[in-house]
Amino acid sequence: MKKTLTTLLAAALGVLALAGPAWVGLFEKQYDVKPGSNLKKAKCAVCHTKGKELNAYGKDLEKALKGAKKPTAETFKAVEQLDSDKDGVKNIDAIKADKVPATK
Repeated sequence: MKKTLTTLLAAALGVLALAGPAWVGLFEKQYDVKPGSNLKKAKCAVCHTKGKELNAYGKDLEKALKGAKKPTAETFKAVEQLDSDKDGVKNIDAIKADKVPATK
C-alpha cells in the first residue's frame, strides 16, 4: 500500500512539473519570445503570482481553455484583445512591448 501511494504521488508531482513548462514553451513559441527578454525572464510569472496562484492574465487563459486539458495557440489568441490587468493596455500590446500582460 505504501509503495502504491508513493508511486502515485511521484506520478502526480511529475504531471504538475510538466504542466508549467508546457504553457511556458507554447507561450514563448506563440509570441517568439527572445532570449534575455523580460518575458523570457518572467517564465511562469507571465501567468502566476506565486506558486499555483494565477494572476489576472492566467485566470483569463484558464477561462479560455473551456475545460480543455492542454493549451493551444487558440487559447492564447482568445485573450489577446483583453486587458487582463485593467491597465488600459491590451494583452497582445503588452506582450509585443515585452511586458507581462498582468502587471501594471
